[in-house]
Amino acid sequence: MTDYAVPILPSRDLNETLAFYVRLGFENRGAPPEQWDYLIIGRGGIELHFYRDARVDPLTTSASCYVRAQDAGALHDEWEQIGVSTDAATGSRLQAPVDTDYGMREFALVDPSGNLLRVGSPAS
Repeated sequence: MTDYAVPILPSRDLNETLAFYVRLGFENRGAPPEQWDYLIIGRGGIELHFYRDARVDPLTTSASCYVRAQDAGALHDEWEQIGVSTDAATGSRLQAPVDTDYGMREFALVDPSGNLLRVGSPAS
């Protein structure tokens, strides 16, 4: 097994978080949220953990993680086709990819709890 890190992010509602990410192709890899008061989801090699924090303010939290993808542009296009609603009340949104001056193609996804997932792959 290769060493790797897994982010543990806050969720104001674990079932809401699960539903949001299942639409994007993730699956629950742990117990139902009610059993552990915790959520483990994954999609391919991506694994995210969430703990319940009903007090998290999605508009002010600084929780985030970086996801290295094989093709950030293709993943963004897939999620854009599925549809991620822009919600002013939570800040939830999907932002278009950009090519950075440090050689990455990146986009951002913000979930209903305000967690920022920056997704990137080497720019071609």
